Amino acid sequence: MTEDTTLRPENTDRGLQFMQHKALTDNTKTDEWTVNQQLAHQANGVACPVCGTVNDPDAMFCASCGRPLRMAVCPNCSSEIDPEADYCEICHHYIKPEVCSFCGAHMNEGEIYCHECGNPRGGIVCPVCNTLNDFAFCKQCGTPLTEEAKVLVEDMKKLPDYQLLTEAARELEELNMQRPFMSERDVVRDQMNGKLRERVLMLLAKDKGNPNPIIAEKKTKRLSNEELHLRKEEKARLLTEILDRMAVPALPSPVKARNYAMAQKPYGVRLAWVCNWKHAMHSSPCGCAKPQLGGKWVILGQNSKQEITDDNK
Repeated sequence: MTEDTTLRPENTDRGLQFMQHKALTDNTKTDEWTVNQQLAHQANGVACPVCGTVNDPDAMFCASCGRPLRMAVCPNCSSEIDPEADYCEICHHYIKPEVCSFCGAHMNEGEIYCHECGNPRGGIVCPVCNTLNDFAFCKQCGTPLTEEAKVLVEDMKKLPDYQLLTEAARELEELNMQRPFMSERDVVRDQMNGKLRERVLMLLAKDKGNPNPIIAEKKTKRLSNEELHLRKEEKARLLTEILDRMAVPALPSPVKARNYAMAQKPYGVRLAWVCNWKHAMHSSPCGCAKPQLGGKWVILGQNSKQEITDDNK
């Protein structure tokens, strides 16, 4: 008769060791399988060009930062562009023929005029500066070119911040037009001119039969160079505060965002558009490929055209 030894301590220890060894081997194989799967995923996945995260092969946007993983091609110049862009910043052309560039409505392939706003697919020539435009506002002088753009401007004028903005812009323009006193001699000369004015007006009044005319004193608006510089800085700070409050938020339509931003632009001040997409400085949102991400107007100083470089690539 064979002796049963399965419950003996030495056999129990040997069985436990075998089971532990088997479990360790299985875990090692599992870890190796996981590593191999990760390596295969990395080999077939798409690396984000912005943050480097490896995404699934079929992913269109990065799971980490949300940026597009694949670039599209401009149909006009064949440059690589963002797949969500409706404008090529390389060749400066609107590239979404299926979307009206003036109102954002869908257009069929054979339509020459938009069935929503009635504007032509080929663009509108500005009646002020003769620039051909793809958008509702002239990219050169800012003139509203469509009925929707004109209504948008009128609605914008009713906003308190826009009213403050236009007033501050007008005051800054007046300050920029002033010629300051550069020396004490300029002050004396200005006083002499004031007295000469009073004397001429006095003589003219007496010639008309008024022996005791009252000549109103004309107060000079001229300031010293230092005072004028401080006034300009003060108005520029106020303008910057208002422009910050009026920053364009993210909007679903690039066409609507572009039109809204152009409608709030004040006249008389040199401005640039800083977009939220890549924080580039454009002459206007008409030169931005993704204005739907928002942005704001910023004030440019004198002789600073070199600051706007993104529109000239």
